[in-house]
Amino acid sequence: MKIVIVGGVAAGMSAATRLRRLSEDAQIVVLDAGEHVSFANCGLPYYAGGVIEDRDALLLQTPESLAARFRIDVRVRHRVTGVDASAHTVTVRDLTTGQETVETYDRLVLSPGARPVVPPAPGMDRALVLRDVSDVDRIVAAIDGTAGSTTGAAHAPARSAVVIGAGFVGVEVAENLVHRGLDVTLVELGDQVLAPLDPEMAIRVRQELEAHGVHVRTSTQVSALGPDTADLATPDGSPRGTVPADLVVAAIGVRPDVELAVLAGARIDPRGGIVVDEDLRTTVPDVFAVGDAATKRDALAPHDTAGAGSAGPEPTTLIPLANLANRHGRHVADVILGRRSGMRPSMGTAVVGVFGLTAASVGRSEKRLRAEGRPYRAIHTHPAQHAGYYPGATQMALKILVDPETDQVLGAQGVGRDGVDKRIDVIATAVAGGLTASDLADLELAYAPAYGSAKDPVNMLGYVADNLRTGETRSVQWHELDDLVAQGATVVDVRTPGEHARGTVEVGRDDALAETGTRPALNVPLDELRERAAAEIPAGAPVVVHCQVGQRGHTAARLLTQLGYDVRNLDGGYLTWRDGTLARRAAHAEDLASTEA
Repeated sequence: MKIVIVGGVAAGMSAATRLRRLSEDAQIVVLDAGEHVSFANCGLPYYAGGVIEDRDALLLQTPESLAARFRIDVRVRHRVTGVDASAHTVTVRDLTTGQETVETYDRLVLSPGARPVVPPAPGMDRALVLRDVSDVDRIVAAIDGTAGSTTGAAHAPARSAVVIGAGFVGVEVAENLVHRGLDVTLVELGDQVLAPLDPEMAIRVRQELEAHGVHVRTSTQVSALGPDTADLATPDGSPRGTVPADLVVAAIGVRPDVELAVLAGARIDPRGGIVVDEDLRTTVPDVFAVGDAATKRDALAPHDTAGAGSAGPEPTTLIPLANLANRHGRHVADVILGRRSGMRPSMGTAVVGVFGLTAASVGRSEKRLRAEGRPYRAIHTHPAQHAGYYPGATQMALKILVDPETDQVLGAQGVGRDGVDKRIDVIATAVAGGLTASDLADLELAYAPAYGSAKDPVNMLGYVADNLRTGETRSVQWHELDDLVAQGATVVDVRTPGEHARGTVEVGRDDALAETGTRPALNVPLDELRERAAAEIPAGAPVVVHCQVGQRGHTAARLLTQLGYDVRNLDGGYLTWRDGTLARRAAHAEDLASTEA
């Protein structure tokens, strides 16, 4: 069997090497238009920032090493320009010589990846992208002032940079340019950084970026580039000033590269990905698609997307992540050789580091669930990554989204200095295993004071989920509090007077964004609640209790409920309310600046 693979990075090379391990007789040809294959593209920002010092460390394999170890015919600088699916051939152009040849195949695997998005604006031709090793070479050359920029000529070292797009790659690039000593402006069209996170979680990442000197401009776009400047504008095009920009990196996102799939006659889905079945077959016989260009089965889509009683088409999604691409490559090799079938649906688990802060997520966000019109419960906690009495304990913010009917975990997010990745990975594994939110309470996780707590943060999420599932506790979200107060609810801070004085929930505002005309929550410490409740907390109206993170609030809610009050606990306590309010004010400040401009 002859297998031709187009694209030699994560998915394509994983497929090629897996095929060889399973079959010594297969003829395997890998064609790639770039100069390198099997490189660590996720390490590119860190090489640009000098964190990874050795460029060769990014080059995991070469055509020569792959030929020696795996007997794979790898051809770099060879672009596939045509596909004849009926004849089972591809047309290949050697980009060095210009010669075109025709290659036959028994099975064709398309692994073209995705192309970076560059916004259409005057002067944007000087913006650099970060997809492969050649791209990072150009960025390093621009920083150092050496030959290798878009013009190929030496120039002055860059002192300032604009990064367009505040997603995972954008914040990584911004951080690493700061490491290289550049003055960095991070420009994001949306109203927050890291769109997969909800605003009360993402605000911590923004604060970390700003604390390290990054100028974060949300609700903003680059309208034009000058030789060393960038003109900024609001989403509707109103001017928002000019910032220095010796270097510009477009990190907006990627679009699936579907050119060859279209030439082959394969179906493309409305989101722009190559449609594949659970075994990564396209709609064209003997043609497969893997990696960023291919659709993925959506593990967290609603079970009935086409209406009651109708199964409808299987919901799919696009997830451009390296670990998923590698899994695709392994799976398609097994399918081609008849070893297995049924690729597991995908959840989109991701993590990013920002100046020592970690942000991670899996599955749906609250924003997306609202957009889909799906019911959910949100749970926030703020645990330490290990036992609080052990030196070095730092606080995390964790959030989990739960289906209120089935108790299914729909998503989770975490932000913190340490331990966030571990907890999100545990939750992602639980979701893959079909565990419910309440089941998290009973997970047996490794514990020692230096590594966790006897009640691990994941267990604590399970405890809260179980309390909500059984009705033992009712909660209210930070963004729902204003409406409850407008309906006459009393907000009670059950922390100590000292904690209350350092900052508490503000209530009674006519405008949710106002910072004046409000009053602090009523302060009745938890240990005094039994004695003071009747005299100080109005009966007959809803009561919302809050503490710092929600735990004492739960105890207060249980006590007041048994005293006859209609009580809800402010989910995540004062810290979640504070972060959510800061996020809302930050977005409002950008809108106000846009209006004034």
